[in-house]
Parts: sequence; C-alpha cells; structure tokens
Amino acid sequence: MASKSEYVMFLRAIRQLHRVRSFYVMGVLLWTASTAWTGWQSPGSRQMWVSVILLGVFATLLLTAFVSLRHLEATTSSRPAHHAASRKVGGPRHVHA
Repeated sequence: MASKSEYVMFLRAIRQLHRVRSFYVMGVLLWTASTAWTGWQSPGSRQMWVSVILLGVFATLLLTAFVSLRHLEATTSSRPAHHAASRKVGGPRHVHA
C-alpha cells in the first residue's frame, strides 16, 4: 500500500498536469493564430514554417499531457475506495435460547 506522502505527491502531479495542459492549450491557440496570420501575409515564408513547427511542438506536448493525465486519472479511479465503518445501528437482534 502506498504511503500518504506518495498519494499527496500523486495528487500534486495531477494538479501540475492540469496547469501544464492549460498552458499548452494557450500555446496551440497562439501558434494557430500566428500560423494563420503569417500564412495569409507571406505564404511559404520561413516565418510561416517556424510557426507551423512550433504549432506542431505545442500540439504534441498537449497530446502528451492529455494522454498522461488520462492515464493518471484511470489509475486513481482503479484504487479501492477507503470508507469509514458505518455508524448505522443494525436491526433488532434476537437472542437465541
């Protein structure tokens, strides 16, 4: 069984992946706009191809973050749930003679 500190580190990794994923989404949006603008202004130029390459890099990083996050969340859901003992009082008990 994993220690509590390992579980806390696991949750931190998931939170960090959420932050990184949003950063990569913004990067993809920025480089998509840059590629479209540069392609409109000067199609086939070096600047356009650099924008295309950076768009591909951010798209790959975003895909990797999605896959990693999905894998980690699947690992979390497969863990057995830890529930406290029920405080519900059982039904009436009969003493057999």
